[in-house]
Amino acid sequence: MFRFKQFSVDQTGCAMKINTDGVLLGAMAGEGTPSNILDIGTGTGVIAMMLAQRFTNPEIDAVEIDEQAATTANGNFSNSPFNNKLTLYAKGFEPFFEDHPDKRYDLIVSNPPFYINSLQSPGAKVNLAKHAADGFFEKLIATIAAKLTEQGTGWLILPVDTAELVKDLVKQNGLYLKKIITVHSFKYDAAHREILAFGRSNEPLTADKFIIYNEPKVYTEMYRELLKDFLIIF
Repeated sequence: MFRFKQFSVDQTGCAMKINTDGVLLGAMAGEGTPSNILDIGTGTGVIAMMLAQRFTNPEIDAVEIDEQAATTANGNFSNSPFNNKLTLYAKGFEPFFEDHPDKRYDLIVSNPPFYINSLQSPGAKVNLAKHAADGFFEKLIATIAAKLTEQGTGWLILPVDTAELVKDLVKQNGLYLKKIITVHSFKYDAAHREILAFGRSNEPLTADKFIIYNEPKVYTEMYRELLKDFLIIF
C-alpha cells in the first residue's frame, strides 16, 4: 500500500507501479476548473485520484484495459475520499468511446505505454502496460482531438523520443502545443521525459524545465513544492 496524504493506493496486480512519471502528471496536469476529466490507462488510479484532490468538483472517468489493474483501481477509488467524483471503466479508450460517443472532456490525461517497437519486456502484463503497438499513438491523439471540449486540453508524459512523434501527431490532428515541460533528474542532465499540453486554441507556447534532485536523494524545492500536498515525506 502506497500512502499519500489524503488517500492510499493498493498496487496489487498492477504491472505499472506508482512512479515519478504518474505523480508528476497528476500534480501538473490541467488548470482552471475542469468539469469533466478523462484518465486514459489509469493503472492504479493514482493520477485520477490526484486530480480529484486538486480540482473542486469534476466528474472523472478513468479507463483501464487490464482487468486486474482495473479491479484494483476501482477498489482504490471506492476507498478514497473522492469516490463520488471517480468512475472506472474496465476497457480501452476506443471501446469506451464506442459505448459513450457523446462524451467530451475539459481535460484528458495519460501516462501511456511508450516502448514503441522495442524489445519485449519480460512478463505479459508489463508488455501490455509499457509497449505501444504500431499505430497506438496515432489512435490516442486522434481520439483526444475528437473528444476535447473547445477549450479543453490534453496532457501526456512521455520519453523524449516518443514526445517528438506525438508533437507531430498533435499538429496533424489540428491541435496546438501549449506547454512543453522537460523533466530532468539533475540540473545538468539531459531530459528523460517531456510533459506535453495541447488543445484547440493557438496560444503562445511556453517551455519549462523541471528538475527532480539537487543531489542524490535530495529533492529540489520545485519538486517539494509541487508534491507537498500529496507525498507524506514533505
